[in-house]
Amino acid sequence: MGLLTLSSPHAHGPNSTSRVMATVALAALPGLLVITGFFGWGTLINVIFASLVAMASEAVILLLRKRPVGFFLKDYSAIVTGVLLGLALPPFAPFWVTLVATAFAVIFAKQLYGGMGNNPFNPAMVGYALVLVSFPVQMTTSWALSGQMSGQSTLSFVDTLQVIFTGASHLVDGYSGATPLDAYKHLIGKGTSDDVLKEVTFNGWLNGGWEWVNLAYLAGGLFLIWRRIITWHIPVAMLVALSLCSLTIGWDEDMYTPLSLHLLSGATMLGAFFIATDPVTASTTPTGKLIYGAGIGILLYLIRTFGAYPDAVAFAVLLMNFAAPFIDAYTQPRTYGHAKAKRGMPEKK
Repeated sequence: MGLLTLSSPHAHGPNSTSRVMATVALAALPGLLVITGFFGWGTLINVIFASLVAMASEAVILLLRKRPVGFFLKDYSAIVTGVLLGLALPPFAPFWVTLVATAFAVIFAKQLYGGMGNNPFNPAMVGYALVLVSFPVQMTTSWALSGQMSGQSTLSFVDTLQVIFTGASHLVDGYSGATPLDAYKHLIGKGTSDDVLKEVTFNGWLNGGWEWVNLAYLAGGLFLIWRRIITWHIPVAMLVALSLCSLTIGWDEDMYTPLSLHLLSGATMLGAFFIATDPVTASTTPTGKLIYGAGIGILLYLIRTFGAYPDAVAFAVLLMNFAAPFIDAYTQPRTYGHAKAKRGMPEKK
């Protein structure tokens, strides 16, 4: 009787690509619900629109590449790119900003490199960085104020649609403003920390809504760790590095943004658990993940504090995407049967 010569691996698990992507989208749902509750319908509209654009862009490129459209769309990776971009973009961003960011992310940052698993950079952050640099006015003046900040109810669903798709700017007066990180950075030079925190953007304690959004993302991130979709290494290393930088360099709250705002404002938790942990573009070794996450945390603090952009998650992640292959090459664990680990880039023969 002939022997069966089956190739490895022989083990299998329940986590297909589609299941992983669907779980990531589900884990982001608490953050989306909290954002919608505090800041209105803008982010929800952006998420839906960006997801549709992402799937349409992927379908068109797959047709041009003569690849099976249905098979690749069912992995939900395009939807996750749309969801992350919709969550990251300002709630009142014009529809064409979302369109450009999402289409560029899918077409140029993902499909141009061969599709899922081949892209060296996080597609959502490539799209975000593109529109942030190209359209700074729309990206910095389209943030919504929560009801606690503005002292009034948020803009209605229909009015929000008009603002996003028709540019009805007269409807958004009084409902938009700077983000807490941006406001603190520019106001601290004119007064003390106590003075700045009295501004409407902060509403007394922290910033009226942003802290709950980040806590919701934290809850979603812990769910991903519990489901073993991601590991703890990158988020913990990133948050610890960010905290240490804030406590050592920016300990004086009358000169620098306090740690509480760094952790609970902007896209910190979204970046730590949903963006930095992208399995394709992040480091993959246990030690490498710690170095990679710490690098993002350090760059995030430096760009926020000394750079021109108040929230620098996209730039910090993309810079560390560059370094991820190098980090992995020098942090490989020892494999079974070898006396020591292989370190460094392979020699060319």
